Amino acid sequence: MSKHATPDHPIHDLIVARWSPYVFDPKPVEREKLLACLEAARWAASSYNEQPWSFIIASREDEAAFNTMLGCLVEANQGWAQAAGVLLITTIGRTFSRNGSPNRAAEHDLGLAVGNLSLQATQLGLHVHEMAGIDLDKTREVYAIPGNTDPWTAIALGYVGDPASAPDLAPRDTAPRTRKALGEFVFAGEFGKSAV
Repeated sequence: MSKHATPDHPIHDLIVARWSPYVFDPKPVEREKLLACLEAARWAASSYNEQPWSFIIASREDEAAFNTMLGCLVEANQGWAQAAGVLLITTIGRTFSRNGSPNRAAEHDLGLAVGNLSLQATQLGLHVHEMAGIDLDKTREVYAIPGNTDPWTAIALGYVGDPASAPDLAPRDTAPRTRKALGEFVFAGEFGKSAV
């Protein structure tokens, strides 16, 4: 299934094709494809080249590890994410390793890394659905995440499934993609004054 965007201006084909499904096909993700996605994340830009992100992975082939990570998601996300080929937990380092100062750009930099990962996944015929709905305290405890590092999001990665197999989720996956118009968030002169 494809679900292409309809941009107002020309953009890269991978951006047009990228979307976040709720219905996954429960087949494994090939290791070489997973590593390619993580390699793409590795090369994201970051403040002072800190690369403050980490990824904890659990592939469905390792049932125990997969179920442990699935248990760190909020219940609403567990329902659909259980069909993904891979689950990932993202983390961010809160301070710069070079001087211990707070890294105010950590979340931004993680977002760039996940953006790279998402586009690489799209190029490989995979899909990514990132989610904020995780139990942060449980995740920290289960994975022994140190105090200067925060668990941040989870990611479902895999092959898109047939929406007909999940009628309750199908409307989300079959609805057209929409976005705000540029004039709603691109400003000049003052906040809220459209530059487009």
